[in-house]
Amino acid sequence: MSDTTIDLSSGAVLRKLEGHCLCGAVSIALHGANGEVDVCHCTMCQRWGGSFFGGVQGAAFDLSGRASVTSYRSSEWAERAFCKTCGSHLWFRFIPADHYSFLTGLFELPADTPLQIKQQIFVDEKPAWFDLAQSSPMKTGAQIIAEAKTAGFELGNPPAKDDDRPDA
Repeated sequence: MSDTTIDLSSGAVLRKLEGHCLCGAVSIALHGANGEVDVCHCTMCQRWGGSFFGGVQGAAFDLSGRASVTSYRSSEWAERAFCKTCGSHLWFRFIPADHYSFLTGLFELPADTPLQIKQQIFVDEKPAWFDLAQSSPMKTGAQIIAEAKTAGFELGNPPAKDDDRPDA
């Protein structure tokens, strides 16, 4: 279910989105969702979910079932959370800004208001076997890291790409 409101200062459509993990142990109510999806093609997101990450953000969120949430710190600046009961991926958190991006598939999305792709990032790591149909800005990993540093975030070294890691 969703509630739609209009932010009179910007004219943007803001939504309340409600969703849950596969087993229902974790529920999320996302307030002020902006109706846009950020898509990440980095190799870490591919390894995490089998393909790209599609995330939606909001002004605030309510979480129930916190006892079923497990998180994994995947780099110096990132945390990924999942339901420890069913394994559903829940969110990516950019630690320096305490910014959460929730997996779009968790939510009951209104069929009459499709979400638009805001941007695609780490496109230099995108596999060649697919392309998304919507036209959207496409940024390389180097561009995203540069934008974060320009915004004042200290990220350290980015995680190594899979082909740069030693064999296990």
